[in-house]
Amino acid sequence: MKRTVSLLSLTLPLMLIAADSPLLAPGAKLEKLGDGYAFTEGPAADAHGNVFFTDQPNDRIVRWDAATGAFTDWLNPSGRANGTYFDAHGNLLTCSDDLNQLWSIAPDKKVTVLVKDFGGKLLNGPNDLWIRPDGALYFTDPLYKRPYWKRDPQSQQAGQHVYFLGTDRTAAPKAVATDLKQPNGLIGTPDGKTLYVADIGAGKTYAYDVQANGDLAGKRLFCNLGSDGMTLDAEGNVYLTGRGVTVFDKEGKQVDHLAVPEGWTANVTFGGKDHDLLFITASKSVYGVKLRVKGAPSVVRK
Repeated sequence: MKRTVSLLSLTLPLMLIAADSPLLAPGAKLEKLGDGYAFTEGPAADAHGNVFFTDQPNDRIVRWDAATGAFTDWLNPSGRANGTYFDAHGNLLTCSDDLNQLWSIAPDKKVTVLVKDFGGKLLNGPNDLWIRPDGALYFTDPLYKRPYWKRDPQSQQAGQHVYFLGTDRTAAPKAVATDLKQPNGLIGTPDGKTLYVADIGAGKTYAYDVQANGDLAGKRLFCNLGSDGMTLDAEGNVYLTGRGVTVFDKEGKQVDHLAVPEGWTANVTFGGKDHDLLFITASKSVYGVKLRVKGAPSVVRK
């Protein structure tokens, strides 16, 4: 059963982040906010800092209230939502891989299917997405076979790619990175010029130059670490997940590592009323820690 835990009243024993961390707010410690989930993923914060995250095995989207710390089920069923991202209009876009689709969920919870296939075949399973400043978006499509799929195993795509969907949501997506082993997490810079893509299968993260037509150019190695989910702060630091949270500056140099007492850290975003709470989804629990930096404008939707 999940519990609600106040950031100020936490008494559970936890692994602490190093006191000399360059990112922590003064006196801040990693705190468990809630637990009792099957597998937490895909956090995204709204304009007020409330965080919506997924509990994919239980087919639900959960809302964490930034003011009270309370958890409520926001949408159940959720299409087996994985990665999520808010657009500029307050719609929550989700990688809903029950039917291998990309959804837009309005504040009133009305669902619009944005992408249902590519080239007449089902996608492998949309995993993570990022919306660039003009409203166009990128999403990853790795293959992780799910026990709940009833699909023909021959129906998936020939490869695991990164796709682009323009502002015209009626147009078909196009594959823009087809040479990766297993793309997973991705995030873009606030100016919309750079896209970071984690190839978790290859254990590497790459940076690309974003072109106006959606194409990706100038592929270059950012760091020798893959990632599940990822986020970006206002100083340009890139946060990768997996074994805790590992942080790299914009040049690809590691500047910090935040230990998390779980077997796997799946994803991370910035939430809280000041957007300076690093909200971490890690296996059966969710964690938070106050930082001295805020989330990048490409992460914080206002």
